[in-house]
Amino acid sequence: MYSITPSERFRSLCPDYTGVCIEANVTNSPTDSPVSKALWVEIEAAVTALRAAYDPDTIKQCPSIAAIRRAYKAAGKDPSRYRPACEQLARRILQGKSLYAVNTLVDLGNLVSLLSGYSTAALDADKIQGHNIQLDFGQAEEPYEGIGRGPLNIEHLPVYRDEAGAFATPTSDSTRTMVSPDTHHIIFIINGFGGDREAVDRAVTLTKRLLEQYAEGEIIDTIYY
Repeated sequence: MYSITPSERFRSLCPDYTGVCIEANVTNSPTDSPVSKALWVEIEAAVTALRAAYDPDTIKQCPSIAAIRRAYKAAGKDPSRYRPACEQLARRILQGKSLYAVNTLVDLGNLVSLLSGYSTAALDADKIQGHNIQLDFGQAEEPYEGIGRGPLNIEHLPVYRDEAGAFATPTSDSTRTMVSPDTHHIIFIINGFGGDREAVDRAVTLTKRLLEQYAEGEIIDTIYY
């Protein structure tokens, strides 16, 4: 069981934030598996729906994306230079590019992000140090290795920290806690900026359904913070 505690500064700058952490035992699978192929049918439907609703210029008006961009600006981070992962993903699709297929857990997280507009993270829970996690903002020169990005300047970015330091942000997950084919225990984070509790609840319900359907998910715990 994990606890996630937003810092006072985070709460003061993001008073409407609702985060969720879902802990689960899972089975990951490669992109050529039957399970993954079934998941991609849902992903393609989400891609079609997104392209029907937005274009590269209007995606910033999506309520959940607009909310996280406001939070970045309030904390002193340029959301156009350090785009939230939810916006990065949507813009890639709206620019006519295809999504990368990584593995079932990563692809599943991308689907939740596409449908909800929230930055999400599927993290290997066994690589997290301790069970007490703080949600705060990054500090100057704080070390962080982003997946596919190398060293990332996380100063002023929302950041999750465990006993070993920063391990996730809504812009990029870290290499330290990334899932692998051998991952069997995860925490799945939903970053609900914007204050729409019903939308967050829908994202939670969707996530649990996808984990159970495509990753043999056994939900251990769900915490809101």
